[in-house]
Amino acid sequence: MSKITLTDMRHSYLADPKTDDDWAIKKMSVDWSDGGAYALLGPSGCGKTTLLNIISGLLVPTEGSVWFGDDEVTHLPPDKRNIAQVFQFPVVYDTMTVYDNLAFPLRNRGIAEGDVDRRVREIAEMLELDSTLTKRASGLTADGKQKISLGRGLVRDDVSAILFDEPLTVIDPHLKWVLRSKLKELHQRVGTTMIYVTHDQTEALTFADQVVVMHEGTVVQIGTPVELFERPRHTFVGHFIGSPGMNVLPCGLEGGAPVFGGHTVPTDHPVAHKPNGERLEIGVRPEFVTFAPEGIPVDIVRVSDAGRFSIVDARHGDHLIKLLAPEGEELPSENIHIRFDPGHTQVYADGWMVS
Repeated sequence: MSKITLTDMRHSYLADPKTDDDWAIKKMSVDWSDGGAYALLGPSGCGKTTLLNIISGLLVPTEGSVWFGDDEVTHLPPDKRNIAQVFQFPVVYDTMTVYDNLAFPLRNRGIAEGDVDRRVREIAEMLELDSTLTKRASGLTADGKQKISLGRGLVRDDVSAILFDEPLTVIDPHLKWVLRSKLKELHQRVGTTMIYVTHDQTEALTFADQVVVMHEGTVVQIGTPVELFERPRHTFVGHFIGSPGMNVLPCGLEGGAPVFGGHTVPTDHPVAHKPNGERLEIGVRPEFVTFAPEGIPVDIVRVSDAGRFSIVDARHGDHLIKLLAPEGEELPSENIHIRFDPGHTQVYADGWMVS
């Protein structure tokens, strides 16, 4: 296992990048702690897979360096980095049995056959492949083949890191939950550094100790699921994580306090100096918006039943504000006001939290 460090790194697929938009990965320096469980989270095209392939050695970054512990590996190929990688679609040897597929990475490294057998059976049991060990891989479903791919990535216990590139894409929804839980369990048991690429916030938040949120080639925040939810450092994080996402509303500033629609919004995070930025906004999640006797006047325009709560769309002027009302709560019908929790109301300048 190794600490993974990216130093002053950026990457472009163009031979002569000139503008900021020409870079698939904008300049970044990131540390991945030894033994951590990380998720790379973001929409399609944000640079997640490019970043993973740089870590694995499938790509050499245009600029900067990659380190595993004290060793620079920037120009080393994947087979010299002592990593395992699981791809989005199954990669198996169809003519081999399930057992031989799982054993292949170990036999390829000259591991004693007794240790091979022990490890193969342990991983097969964890992935519920033990009843198919003698079958050829060609006869398995897409789910079964992807479980073999996962097993081949997990079977070695001497790797520096295990990298997963959206490995549950072809897995049915129930099995996704089971395999996510098993991956989490395995990480807690062996402590191998794991980096998991996904666009699914549920996968990221349930698997990872630290989630790396990417947007347009930039790492906008690294944090625990609680940190990303309660203190999103960028409005994109607030939009992308949570359902529904964070309310983002234009504001001004008076005496360090945000003002929205002519109403001062109390916050526990006052702004000492006017920030450099053309666009000022406040961000507050629907979970921290409530009805109140006085505050910001609104009209209710829609209520959606979401089971344990209702999603209420309230309008103030031209702006829609979402809040969550507990199941069974009677909603006000006239003279309606809302308030924002001061402890969870933040000011943003050009998308970035003002600290």
